[in-house]
Amino acid sequence: MHQTASAQLGTNKKAFSRQDTLRGTSGPARNWWNVQRYDINVKVDIPQRNISGFVDITFKVIKKGERIMQIDLQQPMELEKAVGLPSGKTIAFEREGNVYWLDVGTDIPANGKIRLHYLGHPKQAKRAPWDGGWIFAKDAKGRDWISVACQGLGASVWYPCKDHQSDEPDSGASLAITVPDTLVAVGNGRLLGNKSNNDGTATWTWQVKNPINNYNIIPYIGKYVNFSEKMKGLNGELDLSYWVLDYNLEKAKKQFAVVPSMMRCFEDWMGPYPFYEDSYKLIDAPHLGMEHQSGVAYGNKYGMGYLGKDLSGSGWGLKFDFIIIHESGHEWFANNITSKDIADMWIHESFTNYTETMFVECQFGKQAGSEYVIGSRKNIANDIPIIGVYGVNEEGSGDMYYKGANMLHTIRQVIGDRAFKQILRGLNKKFYHQTVTTRQVEEYMSQQSGTDLSKIFDQYLRTTKIPELQFEEKGKTFVYKWTNVVDGFDMPVQLTNGKWLHPTTSEKSLSSLDAGGTYPAVKRDFYINTTFVKDVSASSATNPPK
Repeated sequence: MHQTASAQLGTNKKAFSRQDTLRGTSGPARNWWNVQRYDINVKVDIPQRNISGFVDITFKVIKKGERIMQIDLQQPMELEKAVGLPSGKTIAFEREGNVYWLDVGTDIPANGKIRLHYLGHPKQAKRAPWDGGWIFAKDAKGRDWISVACQGLGASVWYPCKDHQSDEPDSGASLAITVPDTLVAVGNGRLLGNKSNNDGTATWTWQVKNPINNYNIIPYIGKYVNFSEKMKGLNGELDLSYWVLDYNLEKAKKQFAVVPSMMRCFEDWMGPYPFYEDSYKLIDAPHLGMEHQSGVAYGNKYGMGYLGKDLSGSGWGLKFDFIIIHESGHEWFANNITSKDIADMWIHESFTNYTETMFVECQFGKQAGSEYVIGSRKNIANDIPIIGVYGVNEEGSGDMYYKGANMLHTIRQVIGDRAFKQILRGLNKKFYHQTVTTRQVEEYMSQQSGTDLSKIFDQYLRTTKIPELQFEEKGKTFVYKWTNVVDGFDMPVQLTNGKWLHPTTSEKSLSSLDAGGTYPAVKRDFYINTTFVKDVSASSATNPPK
């Protein structure tokens, strides 16, 4: 998602209910089965703002003897009928809030399949994409323009599923969308076909072959036209396809021309685009934007920056279209590598926020990239920790964006550019199409860099404290130490004169000569604070830096 998502992703609840636990935990009615594939069919009644359809869930039994299956479908949507396939045997179920308990029996095969019929008036988003739900909008010509945004809120806001990030469909998904035949329906992946139903409606069927987050499976409905191109990427020929409202065609051809160079930049930094089989698409959306896998939602009004604003304040943020770059960066972090628990959403947002810096660096040089990420620090709140509460579908602070990116930029300084790029590529290779935990990411980065980064992660992810490097002038020397840090924090820093310091929470000494003959200044690339205690007896002392 994008950086002002705190209205959805930064909300911090005071208390948690049983429904929160059912939503956020892989409990006993979830952990005995593993989703293999979703085949979703949805018919959209636009005048009534009603949807209906069925979902076939193919699953693998990983723990025998269980008979109760948890299926998530949020109110006011309703599960109408559940049957086993291919037998057609009716499955009994009971509702508890946003959860349905299905009694599937104990004689189901190792590879099972059920069909879930559903209907209702889905929740409508009021401030999409932040609050989540269906968007029934009109385009500039007054024609229907419809989509969904449901990150955080969850895909169960509109179709029945196992709504937990830890279980993606291993064999992908299909989405068949039935709409008035005057409109076009676009989904994730590749178009399998569209057919007239001879009743004033048409059905458009799309498919992804790769694992996909539930919240990324999204219909787009409107007066779309398409244009495409191909590029040679690290894994061969990559199809780039763009679905835009008819009156945006010429603007889109100009605005989206950046995509091939963006892709080359991201592949250089992070390795091959993770979904060659499913192609890459940008799609006009009736909201600002979202990282819907192989079908990225675009709503930045064909301008530069973030709706014309430079979120970094550095000037560099107005030299690119924020939504194209940020949401596409999520194809690597969020879509290829997905956090098992939404509490670890920093894995999605911190790395993706840093893809903006990567792009700026590719286009305008390393100094420009540094200025961009450093400029974004003004947006850091340090309100609550970046990591949220586990097991209750609760995200942490919105600082997962700017603070998380600055943490990564700081780590880059500590381990070096080469190691940092190798780690980004390595993460996307080792955890290719997988769901992960924060610990897995932390341990991988420490192992591959040969540097224990655990205290850095503890400091920036689990506290709201900015590390403070305190210098005290004592004659011709300075003593320095870390304050406002977690126990054992010992991150090295580099001075502007090139010298490295290795502070701990115990005092160390630095001669004024090593400091450059003046007060020591740490490179701004490190996200820390510095304080100076001046030796008042030194009559010729230079003023400390501000």
